[in-house]
Formats: sequence, C-alpha cells, structure tokens
Amino acid sequence: MTPRVGSALAALAALAFLALFLIAPVATVFHSAFANADGSLTLGHFAAFFGQPLMQESFYNSLFVAIGSALAAAFIAVPLAYLTVRFEFRGAMLIQTLGVLPLVMPPFVGAAALRLIYGRTGSVNLLLDEAFGFTIPVMEGLNGVIFVEALHYFPFILLNLTVALRNIDGAMEEAALNLGARGWRLFRRVVFPLALPGFVAGVALVFVKVFDDLGTPLVLGVTNMLAPQAYLRMTQVGIDDPAGYVISVMMVAFSILALWLSSRVLKGRDYTTLQKGGTALARRTLSPWEGVLAYGWIILVLMLVLSPHVGVLLLSFASVWSYAPLPDGFTLEHYASVFEHSRGMMANTLLYCSLAAGVDVVLGTTIAYIMLRTRLPGRQWLDWIASAALAIPGLVLAIGYLRTFRGVFVPGTDIALTSTWVLIMIAYAVRRLPYALRSCVAALQQVAVSLEEAAESLGAGRLRTIRRIVIPLMTGGMLAGFVTSFITAAVELSATLMLVTKESQAPMSYGIYLYMQSTSGRGPGAALGVLAVVAVALGTYASHWLVARQGRDRQTRKPEISV
Repeated sequence: MTPRVGSALAALAALAFLALFLIAPVATVFHSAFANADGSLTLGHFAAFFGQPLMQESFYNSLFVAIGSALAAAFIAVPLAYLTVRFEFRGAMLIQTLGVLPLVMPPFVGAAALRLIYGRTGSVNLLLDEAFGFTIPVMEGLNGVIFVEALHYFPFILLNLTVALRNIDGAMEEAALNLGARGWRLFRRVVFPLALPGFVAGVALVFVKVFDDLGTPLVLGVTNMLAPQAYLRMTQVGIDDPAGYVISVMMVAFSILALWLSSRVLKGRDYTTLQKGGTALARRTLSPWEGVLAYGWIILVLMLVLSPHVGVLLLSFASVWSYAPLPDGFTLEHYASVFEHSRGMMANTLLYCSLAAGVDVVLGTTIAYIMLRTRLPGRQWLDWIASAALAIPGLVLAIGYLRTFRGVFVPGTDIALTSTWVLIMIAYAVRRLPYALRSCVAALQQVAVSLEEAAESLGAGRLRTIRRIVIPLMTGGMLAGFVTSFITAAVELSATLMLVTKESQAPMSYGIYLYMQSTSGRGPGAALGVLAVVAVALGTYASHWLVARQGRDRQTRKPEISV
C-alpha cells in the first residue's frame, strides 16, 4: 500500500467518524426542526415556538443571561488584565493564578455553594442583615445565573485580553503621549482599541458558553431559559417533541452567530504593530492611591473567585449548614458515603473519559498528520469539521444521538444503542476533539520535516517513520491533549443528563447533579464535587507539566534517527 493510499484511507476513516457522530446527529436535529411527521418541510414548529409565552420568555432570558454574563465578566477581567500589563506591583502572579483558578471548578458544582454564601439566607446576607439591616439579591433568579457564570467564565476574557495587551507596540503609546493623550483618554482611544481582538474573542467565548449552559440554571432551579426548556421537553414530553429540536437549532444558530459577529466587528480594521518584536507597553509604578484601588479590586475579585471553592469544601465537611453564616459542625461522613455508594460513578468517569481522550488523541494525531504532511485534496475540511464541535452544545449533540440512533441495536443483541454507555463516551470524545486536535497540531508543527526525510532516505517506510520518529517527538503534545480532553470530559453535564438511562451508567458529573437536587444530598454532592475539582486540578497541572517537559526535552535532546 502506497503512502498516498494509506493517507487517503486514514482521512476517510476520520471523516467517517465525524460524519457518523457529528454531522449526521446535528443534521438530524435540523431536519427534525423543519419537518412534519410525514417528512414534509415546514416552518410551523418555529411559529408555534414563538407563539408560546413560556418559550418567548425563555428565549429572551437566555439572551439576557448570556449578554449580562459577558458584560459582568468583562467588568471583572478588563481591570485585571490592564493592571497586569500596565503596572509594576506585587501580586502579578496572583492575577495569573486567578486567570486559571475559576476554570478548575465547573459552574454547576459551585452554584449550590454560592447560593449558601450569597443566597437570600446565605452567609453574606445573614451578616449584612444583622449588621446593617439590608441584603443583596445577587443569587435571585436570573441574577444568580449571571453571577455564577460571570465568576466562572471571566478568565476567557482575562487571558485573551492580557495576551492582546502584551502584543501592543509601545511606540503606539509613546506617539499618543507625545500628542497629549493621558490616563483614561489614552486607554479609551489607543490602548483598548489596539487590544480589541483579544477582548472580542473572550467575550464571544463567554457568550457562547453561557448561552448553551444547562447545568447551572438547573442546579439553581431556573428553568425558564432555552437549554433547560430543551432538556425538560425532551425528557418529559418525549423525543418526538418538535419544540426541543427548534430550541436546539436556535442554540446552534446563536453560537455560530456570536462567533461570526465577533469576526465582523474586527473586519476591515488594522491591529498590527509597527514593528515585530518592538517594545511593549511601558510599565510604571502605582501611585499610593492607585495602589489602594488596585489592591482593593484584586482582593475583592480574589474573594469572589475563591468563594465557590471555599463553599464547596465547607459544605463537603458540614454536618449541618442552614440559616447560619458557617456550618454548625463538621464531619467526614459525606466522603465515606461517596466512597461507599458512588465508587461506580468514579469508575465510570475514569472509563468514559479515558476512552474518549484516547479516541481524541488518535483522531487528533491522524487529522494533524493529514493536514500538515500530505497533499490530499480537501484535507483542511477535516480540521474545520472537527473544530465545529466547539459550536455544538452538548445538549444538542445528545438530542441528535437519541434521534439518529433510535431503533439501532448493538450487533448480535436486542440492546438499543441509545441505552448503552457507548454513546456517552462518544459524545465526550466528539465534544473534546478540538482540544486534543489543537495540541496534536501544535506538537506536529514543531517536528521538522527534515527528520522524516532523513529516516526515509535511510530506507524507513512511511509507517515506520511515523512510529519511530513522528510519534515519539509528538508524545508531549499528545499527552497534553489526552489530559485536556480527559479533565474537561470529566465535568461534562449537558450531554450526560440526556444520555444516561440508568444509574449504573452515571459518571461523577451526573452524581453531583442528582445529589444537589435535595437538601440531604448536598453534603455528599459537595464531597463528590471536591473530588472532581481535585481530579481536574491535578489534570491541569499534569497537562502544563507535560508541555513544559516536552519543551525542555526538545532543547536538551536530539532525536535518534535509527531505523
């Protein structure tokens, strides 16, 4: 078999997987939203959707929450990013830590803890009412969803905006200063416009993530939003309910629309610097009053960011925590209960996420090699299709699976495919494929083609070259992709809620959600949440360690081209 034929077969295999488990389910969702029971096309389902007051309310609420969360996240992130890049002060490392810390905990895990701290009868409001006679309705209804989502997703804006600010050529600022721009005018007219690409990218990501989120509204008891309504319609009315498919189409459409608008905002504008590698923005020392404001803001944000982590940890040890600023007592019973009754959930999480991450690494490596090392026509489409999974909510993908594979049975048995855990694992793999793909592409881009050419000149075939040269040099990136896929799949809730058919299949994310539905289950749910957070934190550390180690090894070792 020639190298070109082998590459073509690998590309067809990757395309077949994406067609079966990404394109077909999403296409089925779209077709079901526009089709009558007899198969004829119609717009009646959309007319019926907008004719229902509850659906109209859910639509506007989802928009309100997504926009409000993006604005609140920007309000937190922009000052932090500017302080990091513009000023010299102690605590810069603290802000960098803030940029990652909220992402370690899934929003639905911290939602219940935040309600205990900031809710109507939470710790903060009890203390405020006792001391000053008023309370703050920060966790009431849609405000609570916005508060939780903004605290969780503001790092997307912070990280993107920080990079954009650091890439600004200092000569631009110097020119503006020479023309008399100072302070707020300098930031508004020069600095922020030049960093707009990073800001817009972060805001678009926050909007998409919040608009599609299912777990946080459900945990907080807010159902008058699109994602909860789609879930409730599919689970209560049935898989044939057109409203669920209409909502799914709208969720996908608005995700794509947000990403498209973010690119349109920047179209036709030039954000390039005058010189490559030029000086960055000048850093200056904070004045005393600026230092007070800066440190005050950092401390406030730190308290908010740490509150869900502290709340979940306290709740996991609390014997009783109700109508009191702090728990009445502490116990280890919740952890004992989790290890006794939820070991199956932990094992399921390990199984599903390991298999999904393995699939992602194999597919990511295959697609990366086809893109960068072959000349197959249309190879770029593999990257585009795989990356499109970012715009597909987990809820929509799960609904598509239930509809597409309805009536399909495991070969040789009478077991329906939709009642097995296989689709859960595949949904995890498809949703996380873009993360592993980006890691594999980055790793392969750092492998010199000349090394492969040298191996082939010594008589090694294409497969042997890949096995002995390419894969060893990509190992760090592949492992980083594996870990990233694993830890993000471990806290997937939207697809899990739809695809789990019995408790024996449930992973940890499903168990946390079930526990949090009752007051008596909050303690074990928090304990399981702490274990999930620890697993994600360790995985995140391992991913960064692997990438750093790969970089060090690349600088100190040369690959052996033995064939």
